[in-house]
Amino acid sequence: MMRNLIAVLAAMVSLSAFADEGMWTFDNPPRATIADKYGVTLDAAWLDRLRLATVRLEGGCTGSFISGEGLVLTNHHCGEECIEQNSTPESDLVSNGFLAATRDKEPKCQEEAISVLVGTEDVTARVAAATAGVAPDALVEARRAELTRLEQACEEASAKSKTGAQKCERVTLYQGGQYWIYKYKRYEDVRLVFAPERDIAAFGGDPDNFQFPRWCLDMSILRVYENDKPAKTPDHLRFNWAGPDPGDATFVSGHPGNSDRLLTLAQLELQRDTFMPFWLLRFSELRGRTIQYAKTGDEPRRTTEHYLNLIENSIKVRRKQFDALLDPALFEAVGRNEQALRAAVAANPSLASTAGAWDEIASAQQVWRDILVPHTFIEGSAAFNGTLFPLARAIVRAAEERARPNDQRLPEYTEARLPAIVQTLKSSAPIYPEFEILRLSFGLERMREWLGPDDPLVRKVFGNDSPDALANRLVHESMLADPAARMALYEGGKAAVDASQDPMIRLAAAVDPEARALRKRFEEQVEGPVQRGQEAIARARFAAYGTSIYPDATFTLRLSYGAMTGWKEKGEDVRPWTELGRAFERATGEAPFKIPARWLASKDRLDMTTPANFTTNNDILGGNSGSPVVNAAGEIVGLAFDGNIHSIAGSYWFDDRMNRSVMVHPAYIKVALEQVYGAKALLDEINSGR
Repeated sequence: MMRNLIAVLAAMVSLSAFADEGMWTFDNPPRATIADKYGVTLDAAWLDRLRLATVRLEGGCTGSFISGEGLVLTNHHCGEECIEQNSTPESDLVSNGFLAATRDKEPKCQEEAISVLVGTEDVTARVAAATAGVAPDALVEARRAELTRLEQACEEASAKSKTGAQKCERVTLYQGGQYWIYKYKRYEDVRLVFAPERDIAAFGGDPDNFQFPRWCLDMSILRVYENDKPAKTPDHLRFNWAGPDPGDATFVSGHPGNSDRLLTLAQLELQRDTFMPFWLLRFSELRGRTIQYAKTGDEPRRTTEHYLNLIENSIKVRRKQFDALLDPALFEAVGRNEQALRAAVAANPSLASTAGAWDEIASAQQVWRDILVPHTFIEGSAAFNGTLFPLARAIVRAAEERARPNDQRLPEYTEARLPAIVQTLKSSAPIYPEFEILRLSFGLERMREWLGPDDPLVRKVFGNDSPDALANRLVHESMLADPAARMALYEGGKAAVDASQDPMIRLAAAVDPEARALRKRFEEQVEGPVQRGQEAIARARFAAYGTSIYPDATFTLRLSYGAMTGWKEKGEDVRPWTELGRAFERATGEAPFKIPARWLASKDRLDMTTPANFTTNNDILGGNSGSPVVNAAGEIVGLAFDGNIHSIAGSYWFDDRMNRSVMVHPAYIKVALEQVYGAKALLDEINSGR
């Protein structure tokens, strides 16, 4: 019986592998499948070169080195926060675009860092040894302590090496089936080199988002610096300006955010019944308020644009994820796979301890239902929406955590993570008081609504204030908009925090005990049982088919393979590329279908048949934004920036018939730099590596 079940499971894997599915770690790509289907052999040198040329933007995107002097290609929407932070009312770089005339004119991105994966180490056995025999309610802390020790040991060893200090991060794969330490070279001096106008970068705006055909020049170019000089980046990618032809193999190297393809039925039910409706209710109202505020003047429009784009994109993603969760076919597919694996476990005496894993996870989901709302508002800080409160919480918690041994701290305050906090605290990026008040007031209103006005913490936070009055007082009286004030509190430690009368600091300190209590309950009664159950299920999966499947995405480096291809929509073939001329035909003169003046002035010298965007069946997710799309020779033939509407369900499953990724064509990039922006020096630098 066991042999038959293993055969069934193997058949499921083979069926998935037949499709161009998977976000594969670089140590375990499906080389044989790729060779059989596309005739492309991925050797170690090819993989290493692509890995070292692919970068992670710590703000949540991907990019790639495109010159030997630190140029990084990514999306406009990935660089938009930097672009906006370097804008002023007199010089709106988001609306007008930007090209640095010389390198000394490249402005710094205050809150961005860029990392390159330079090494990995499998520490699964060491984590298992450190947690063997640990009581269930202490498992999360024991595992966290061991992973912190491993991170710290890695960083200390790298500091003594000839190659220089590295940033070391814990990585969980296969839902606890494997633990790794990933080693990064990190650049904390990132500067803006080029960005087109948002009207062309996001042509079509929210109406076209997750649609195809598209005509977006969604690109920006950054540069990394070391010791105030452009970094030397010999492992960079070259462009093939001609791009791919339909059917050509394409590979995407990037950092997909989070997928949920290995969740149990109980976990999916919680997302469908509780998490998604709660999330969509809150953010739909926040979007409406932000839109109304943005319409009150040019400065509100400018200062809210980036945040509003993020909200609108997120709502569309969540809405389509919700649609997927409402599709019975998803639950039928997950149910079949779950039952097959349960049967395999029941038939294998060595996996007897796994039998209760699904029930343990289901019980934890009930606890999560009970605490999700207060946890979201208080520990998740949804009640304190904005920029200032997270800064205050970071200062308050850092004062507590830094006094503890490194392996006993919350993960975000370990020695490996503190530099990122310090970079944020030092940032001189502007904070806009009126928009800050709007966001904070909204969060406070929703907390009072969902928790109730008689909740003890609600009474403690509000006193006799209304949400509007409290938000106004907190924002106007706080000094945390000043980086110097933030750093003085951080460097002064607990004594400075305890003595501070800054109202935002006092608020963060007041809610911290309840927030920590909710976090602890979540870790002990939800996260801990779920991790135990997932690890047991992972052992069963490994027993059935090893690593012939790919792990869920975790914002770590992955490789996907596919080809330039369209799809059928309502019986009609969708051509897998668009041409520049159609963008001009669709233009209305008003956003979001507005062609920038610089492009209108250049129209007569542009080739209207220039490919603009194209689609592939590569399996990618959010976080892959800005990923290089390369051909079999490892040349850039596209820039990933979006997916079609069907691809959003890719969080839970992959449909090779319909899921498509949307890319910027390299010919579009070249035409823009050469014919529209006159960026000859920049284009020469990019081409010099060829």
